[in-house]
Amino acid sequence: MAQVTFHLRRIGVVVLVALLAAMTDAGASAPGSLEYAVKATYLLKFTRFVAWPQAAMGTNETFNICILGSDPFGATLNQVVAGEEVAGRKIAIQRLEREPAPGACQVLYIGEHQDRPRFTGEPGRAVLTVGEGSDFARNGGMIGFVIDNRRVTFDINWRAAEASGLKLSSGLLTVAQKVIR
Repeated sequence: MAQVTFHLRRIGVVVLVALLAAMTDAGASAPGSLEYAVKATYLLKFTRFVAWPQAAMGTNETFNICILGSDPFGATLNQVVAGEEVAGRKIAIQRLEREPAPGACQVLYIGEHQDRPRFTGEPGRAVLTVGEGSDFARNGGMIGFVIDNRRVTFDINWRAAEASGLKLSSGLLTVAQKVIR
């Protein structure tokens, strides 16, 4: 329990820093920019609570967070991940117009109006899929952002993550609003 509390405090501090950065950013006056600053921070933090099989890391020198379709994050996501690493690999942001090739992404954010890729939840294709709304997680995505009482939270489809070969930390499951098993 103490470890979960520590992780929650760390997540809270990082979210606060991202919020402060977004508020001082010239583009922060855009609608939803604060929301997406929080979501960008969550995308980074999710990587700390997920274990990918070695084969899913591919031969890339980077750990790729991909945005499929329109990008609601703008420069904020790049700022949040600047200088960060996962499994000894620098994080790179890839913006994609179509479904990624196998091994191209370790995290795939799928926007609200984008169709979910065919491979989502495919056994052995260890890509953490993140999208918008509780329906996203209910329909086979792994993490769905939810706005609850003006706060960004998330639902997790544990079954989809496990089926694809990802191992989710109990700390992540503990802070989720809802876990689908």
